[in-house]
Amino acid sequence: YSGTSPQRLHLVDLMSSLKEICAGLPLDPLPPNRGRDPSIPHALVRTPNFTPAEERLALRNALRYFPPNLHATLATEFAQELRQYGHIYMYRFCPTLRMRAYPIDQYPCRTRQAASIMLMIMNNLDPAVAQFPQELVTYGGNGQVFSNWAQFWLVFHYLSTMTEEQTLVMYSGHPLGLFPSLPSSPRCVITNGMVIPNYSSREEYEKMFAMGITMYGQMTAGSYCYIGPQGIVHGTMLTVLNAGRRYLGSGDLRGCVFVTSGLGGMSGAQAKAAVIAGCVGVIAEVDEAPLKKRHEQGWLMEITSDLSHCIQRVRYSMQENIHRNTLKHTDISSTYSIISAICFRECLYQEYKKTGELLVDLGSDQTSLHNPFSGGYYPVQLTFRQANQLMNTDPERFKTLVHESLRRQVAAINKLSDAGMFFWDYGNAFLLEAQRAGAKVEKKGGGATEFKYPSYVQHIMGDIFSLGFGPFRWVCTSGDPADLAETDAIATAVLEEISSTVTERVRQQYSDNIRWICEAGKHKMVVGSQARILYSDQRGRVSIALAINQAIAKGRVSAPVVISRDHHDVSGTDSPFRETSNVYDGSAFCADMAVQNFVGDAFRGATWVALHNGGGVGWGEVMNGGFGLVLDGSEDAGQRAKLMLNWDVSNGVARRCWSGNANAYETIQRTMEDQRQLRVTMPNPVLEDQILDRALLRLP
Repeated sequence: YSGTSPQRLHLVDLMSSLKEICAGLPLDPLPPNRGRDPSIPHALVRTPNFTPAEERLALRNALRYFPPNLHATLATEFAQELRQYGHIYMYRFCPTLRMRAYPIDQYPCRTRQAASIMLMIMNNLDPAVAQFPQELVTYGGNGQVFSNWAQFWLVFHYLSTMTEEQTLVMYSGHPLGLFPSLPSSPRCVITNGMVIPNYSSREEYEKMFAMGITMYGQMTAGSYCYIGPQGIVHGTMLTVLNAGRRYLGSGDLRGCVFVTSGLGGMSGAQAKAAVIAGCVGVIAEVDEAPLKKRHEQGWLMEITSDLSHCIQRVRYSMQENIHRNTLKHTDISSTYSIISAICFRECLYQEYKKTGELLVDLGSDQTSLHNPFSGGYYPVQLTFRQANQLMNTDPERFKTLVHESLRRQVAAINKLSDAGMFFWDYGNAFLLEAQRAGAKVEKKGGGATEFKYPSYVQHIMGDIFSLGFGPFRWVCTSGDPADLAETDAIATAVLEEISSTVTERVRQQYSDNIRWICEAGKHKMVVGSQARILYSDQRGRVSIALAINQAIAKGRVSAPVVISRDHHDVSGTDSPFRETSNVYDGSAFCADMAVQNFVGDAFRGATWVALHNGGGVGWGEVMNGGFGLVLDGSEDAGQRAKLMLNWDVSNGVARRCWSGNANAYETIQRTMEDQRQLRVTMPNPVLEDQILDRALLRLP
């Protein structure tokens, strides 16, 4: 390499490292076992409560990935991992190469589709993005990309050799292999947690995951589509803005206070969302690690552990914020704390009783209550360290304390709500777990998905979903910020152009998202890949995708762009306590929509598709489907995007229409007028309830 520049040498070294990762499991020689890296956060210890026979089976299953001559060496360390951490992660095989989304041309692949999947996987495992990177957890405490590191190496080997006539099949983190297919087929088909329904319980999951036979992929972790906290920042911003419109009568939130909980994983977005929405945000957190991370990222402006000081700062910020521009990033837009959510809410109520001044307008909770007994929720009776110890040494006692804490938290929320705070469930299973704990959250005469407080889907975002809006995303595979800036400009121009031809309700959502695009760059939303999210309806998504594809063809965008979405969308997820909680025809617990979405995306052109049991509200509570599609500037890519995105949205709008949602009814009618090949079965409403009463002999 004599005479080669340092930059060129670095690229050669990098390519060599990526090639090594794609060469298959490193077995001769075995890499040294470095164990856990003490400098990064780690997943909590799991407690599968194995019998001796189950423990042997878990160890046997892990050794399947390796030739028999290595079993004696690996069996002992795998057994130690299983007993020490409750799972076999295979730390020995954790790559030393820095995990991040490298530019797409640096991946040694035969197809760009395969390279794009590699890029997305590495982004999910980037330490700046992933919650517990060495345990392959992207977010949510247990949202896995893979179950162990052997799977990572095999997947990258398969992707590097894949042709356009092969499909990689993924069984809950395990690469089943490459199978012959058509160029029009998906390059990867992913399923996670497809457990027989009667065995889809938390207890069974812990055992199955520890055995290495199934996996909780969350929503976008196990489908390789996570883009860092930006996605939930945007969704939370829209939720807070629309909550202001519904509950407070205004989208101008200056001087308003939003109190919530959680700064780890997905919930960490709340702080930044509050700032962009323009309100005062107080986010309670008990774990210093995510709090410090958000502060270092610039997402938190102030930290305090003093309740009195926090109250003072809230009062000051309310007054100051009234006189500031709603979108101005200042040191008083939001206040953040490392105090107990329960203690702070109780303190707010005491302040109200003392002064008559209610220092909170909007309230929620975004702790990981889909995972309440393994680190998703910390009871107020214990310190953080005590809780981590007790959940492993005495799980039943820990569960009892969680339930006591939930009852106390709900009691505080009820008092503040009676005083005038508007509270909603953020789809994190808060009210569901509170009900299971015996807290007073019941709704008299309510259905199976209804509680004293609404979910944010029922009151805030559900009607937006029914208009066809949802979290559309794209990733610039060049890694070049200039490409992201260009795609931002394209998306803004597209939405501005079509805004004049839509209804007022749709125009308001376009306006919110144009506002978001203009602000996102100022607030350093990019963590990991050069990605962007916005909420758009069917017409907007298709128009933006086609415009970006044209820009790639013309060289205005330098490399392919991957489009995807959160599964948390109009048609991607069946979740009776979140996405479909506003479906009232009795079908909220049915999962046809998500499964049909997954299948339909597959044969309409998606580059990869994923179907998960489990998501934001927990294992066994939800089914969701997702996709990734590569735009490379070709005519074929444009046709795929048009066909697939139209289906991806219309599927959900049609289902919501059939359930009786008026917004969805109007939306699908307009879509049928625009698309002559679309024909949807429309519901005929019962106009007089007396007809039902007479038929059921309830009236004379």
